[in-house]
Amino acid sequence: MKSADALTTETTTSKDGTVIAYEKTGVGPALILIDAAGHYRRFSSFEGLRALLAADFTVYHYDRRGRGQSGDTAPFTPEREVEDLAALINAAGGSAFVYAFSSGGLVAVQAAAHGLPIAKMALLEPPIAPEQDSAAQRTFAAGLSELINAGRRAAAVEYYLAGIGVPADILDGMRGTESWAAIEAVAPTLVYDCLISEATSYGLLAAVNTPTLVIDSEGSDDELRSMAVTVAQGLPSASLQRLAGEWHGVSDEVLAPALGRFFAD
Repeated sequence: MKSADALTTETTTSKDGTVIAYEKTGVGPALILIDAAGHYRRFSSFEGLRALLAADFTVYHYDRRGRGQSGDTAPFTPEREVEDLAALINAAGGSAFVYAFSSGGLVAVQAAAHGLPIAKMALLEPPIAPEQDSAAQRTFAAGLSELINAGRRAAAVEYYLAGIGVPADILDGMRGTESWAAIEAVAPTLVYDCLISEATSYGLLAAVNTPTLVIDSEGSDDELRSMAVTVAQGLPSASLQRLAGEWHGVSDEVLAPALGRFFAD
């Protein structure tokens, strides 16, 4: 469980009136971090990374809508998350770099395709495949919604994580932990990530002109690495960098210098 208590929470307001909570630290150009599904400031992979990046950037870390201290306004659409990021970029001075992890990369791609003022963005293993089975995606989202509507949040978390390919040994290590409870607390937002995934086709990448670094990990499986390669190929202005790491992750000490070099060039 990661704690963000040491920093002061600030807020900005999205287009639909939803309050978005964030923290900022460091000095330099604005760099916004976008968490993966089920992650937010209370439970985030960005704690150590943020501290390393703060030496060169003003780092903004926010709770995506429906998570942590951010609000939520029905009905949800992927455009609402784009508007949330737009509000945060405005709060950061009108332009920003973006680093996004996993399905957070879908938000970044959507935002860039909508023309938000993102100077550069880096994406770690964004889950975008060249061919989408839309029917299967809708069935998956419907099954997840059914569990959440029945109040079965633990089952919903299990269903989602297993469905996106989290290895069984990692799932076994998560059950019953504070991290698992943190995801349960925001389980309804897992549906949001399903809807963003369905809306983010491989073809959308052609509309993204933002300079982009796509990163994958040497320790990830073939499917994750293959998606990273094809995303880099589908973006008009992108490069691919493979870094030493574990399944679907790269250590802060390896990742931070790579991000710093890319954003500084």
